[in-house]
Amino acid sequence: MKRLLIVDDSKLMRDMVAACLRPLGAVTFEFAGTGLEAIERLALAGFDLVVLDLNMPDVGGIEVVEFVRSQDRMRALPILIVTTRGDDESKARVLAAGASGFLPKPFAPAQIIAEVRRLLPVERAAT
Repeated sequence: MKRLLIVDDSKLMRDMVAACLRPLGAVTFEFAGTGLEAIERLALAGFDLVVLDLNMPDVGGIEVVEFVRSQDRMRALPILIVTTRGDDESKARVLAAGASGFLPKPFAPAQIIAEVRRLLPVERAAT
């Protein structure tokens, strides 16, 4: 079973991302509503992938990516940025900081599923 951490300051968006990814099957979800909460969860437990918003009220997404990449045990942890900031400059900044993927909001469920499958091979749910 793969563990995914979904980080967004909007509970609605956290729930929507989880709903989109449920068809993946063998995954469990944990949630964080702030960048600081994400860092705390990542420091205390292991995850297989992080879905991370850029714009949060305390610690931003880029700072979370930089924290993860500074930790030896998490250096290879896949991080998918999901953000309203879909411009090329934002994409270049997060990828340069070490994010594994970038998906602008709004997105279709098939888009986020494809990105997560690209970053984290998981068993597919029976269809």
